[in-house]
Amino acid sequence: MTEFADKHVVISGGGSGVGAVIAAQFSAVGARVTILGRRQSKLQEVASATGALPVVCDVTDAEEVESALSAARSHHGAITIAVANAGSAISKPFADMTAQDFSSTMDVNALGVFNLWQSSLADMIESKWGRMLAIASSAGLKGYPYVSGYCAAKHAVVGLTRALAQELPRTGITVNAICPGFVDTPMLASSIQNIVAKTGMSAEEAAKVLKSSNPMRRFITSEEVAATVLWLAGNSSASISGQAVSVNGGEV
Repeated sequence: MTEFADKHVVISGGGSGVGAVIAAQFSAVGARVTILGRRQSKLQEVASATGALPVVCDVTDAEEVESALSAARSHHGAITIAVANAGSAISKPFADMTAQDFSSTMDVNALGVFNLWQSSLADMIESKWGRMLAIASSAGLKGYPYVSGYCAAKHAVVGLTRALAQELPRTGITVNAICPGFVDTPMLASSIQNIVAKTGMSAEEAAKVLKSSNPMRRFITSEEVAATVLWLAGNSSASISGQAVSVNGGEV
């Protein structure tokens, strides 16, 4: 039996990319896993492979999140680990960004974290143990051109992480953000195609440009991010809270 055998993990954005790998790794160590996402078909694929409970949910809607977590509790019990992974990015110059672009980016990347964590908090308080984790980004620690909304949202996640760590230090709950560089996921592939369409670069050239921000000159893997999540969710990291943990090949 592993340390996660009695834990219930809820992962937003669990139907693809990093979220799907996190679900697989938690399932492999015996945790009870619930995955949230907007696309039933993608969730079902991951559920079939991992045994996770799939629940369709828009994390930007607080009532939907509350309803989804009620369904999760009825299957797997109290929530002890909440991994806020859902995210999206809009790439365009700031001058061309609309208020709706900015608002929707903040909603998915920042409000979605707030909703999942807040709806999970009571369970963790009652259990006197919990892990609040967010997949932020290196964009939460520095600036990048043409993704100002995304940078603002991820900085908000890091700020929320640090604030909650100060609110909850004697509850048994830790709060941390993982800040990867460019991760090899479907979302990154979409970003590369966007660069190709706007610049005329080849996909290989666009990928090389993105890799250049990483001193190792490569993309981060979903497995590397997931391994960091499991470490921060475990008992050996009980003194680590309020941190933005970089997984970016040395980018500073």
